[in-house]
Parts: sequence; structure tokens; C-alpha cells
Amino acid sequence: MANQSAAKVAPLADRVAVKPVEEAEQMRGGLYIPDTAKEKPSKGTVIAVGPGRYERGERVPMEVKVGDTVLYSKYAGTEIPGGEGLLILRESEIAAILG
Repeated sequence: MANQSAAKVAPLADRVAVKPVEEAEQMRGGLYIPDTAKEKPSKGTVIAVGPGRYERGERVPMEVKVGDTVLYSKYAGTEIPGGEGLLILRESEIAAILG
């Protein structure tokens, strides 16, 4: 089902669809950390890329591509309703491509 919702996402201009990578469950001192206390992931996999933005009448190509693992601000982007946690980010909100 995740692939079907990912296939329906078509970002516009310089926007990117990212599937956040959930970090492994962490137990500190044997205590359970509830979901509400966990930090939002700031790393994800690019699943769709827009065509790029226009600048001075010419389209500027995107630097990220589908399949890249990226690092972004914890509070960046917009969550897609019913998109299984997918985020839409501007390319400028992506801090780095992790290799």
C-alpha cells in the first residue's frame, strides 16, 4: 500500500516527497520511551522529486533524486494526510544528501 500512495505523490516545482526513516526503538536505563516523547526523525528517503524551480525564465534542475537519503530540519515540511508519514519539503529545506 505504501508504494501506491508514493506513486500518487507528484511534487511540484522545487518540492520533494520524503519518507522519514524511523530510528530503532531506544531504551534508556531500561525505560520505555513513548511515541509522544520521541524526537521527530530528521532523516529520510526521497521517493518523488518535482521538476525544479524557474529562475529568470529557465528551469533549475533538482540536486536530489529518487532514492537519495537526506538530512532535513526536524520541523521542516508538510505531512501528507493519509500519506503514511510522507513529508513534502522544499529542496532548500534539505540540509544534506547522506552517502
